[in-house]
Amino acid sequence: MSWTGGSFGERATCVLAPNANIMTLDGTNTWVLREPGARRSVVIDPGPPDAAHLAAVEAVSDQMGAGQVGVVLLTHHHIDHSESAKEFASRLGCGVRALDPAYRLGEEGLGDGDVVEIDGLEIRVVGTPGHSSDSLSFHVPADNAILTGDTVLGRGTTVVAHPDGELGAYLDSLDRLHALADTHAVERIWPGHGPVIDNALGALDYYIAHRHERLDQVRAALEQLANEPHPEGVSVDELPRRVVEIVYTDVDPVLWGAAELSVRAQLAYLRGAD
Repeated sequence: MSWTGGSFGERATCVLAPNANIMTLDGTNTWVLREPGARRSVVIDPGPPDAAHLAAVEAVSDQMGAGQVGVVLLTHHHIDHSESAKEFASRLGCGVRALDPAYRLGEEGLGDGDVVEIDGLEIRVVGTPGHSSDSLSFHVPADNAILTGDTVLGRGTTVVAHPDGELGAYLDSLDRLHALADTHAVERIWPGHGPVIDNALGALDYYIAHRHERLDQVRAALEQLANEPHPEGVSVDELPRRVVEIVYTDVDPVLWGAAELSVRAQLAYLRGAD
């Protein structure tokens, strides 16, 4: 499935960054939101410091020239989302708001329950930790849409980036997003990578079921490893990779390094549940 970005709803345009790889899918989705007829826009996750990409974001943000971006918001601190944020915002004369103070430009932070209003555009901040400790999602009620960063991707599933990411928090975040979708407050997902999702509830049903299925598979793998004859047993350091080799046979081995991060998060979660 090819994904190139575009315009969605009445308020959103996705500008796809040229940083495609096995972890970013087609590249980072930089989102530009603007209330119809408004002067200023909001830019979410400017992405890498690529001059052509940032020029395209600026052109979408303001067809009349620089200075019309009201604020830059970050879904989380990972470099493919945040690297250009401070430089881009500084050049356009606005701030960067993020949960992690290290990634802000200006005094204003960002956290669960905050409401960002720019020229009539309302964005409600939903705390969704798990992929990273500082992950946020941005609900746009007027379009019944939510921007999820890496918490929910447009294709495939995300990595719980242990140790900063934490599986228990991630499962709670999926439940929180599911509750918004279940009440029809959210009908579509505008992700940080990959295509938009028009059936938010269906996607979240899948994400939740997939995570619990993986946990069951990890439990079975641990039992298998415990029963295998091994003269010295499996060391603590070796265990995550051995679990990956059993559980993630359906995943390209080039992604096993990322899968191991998720397995480490799964093992920590299971240890806490015991």
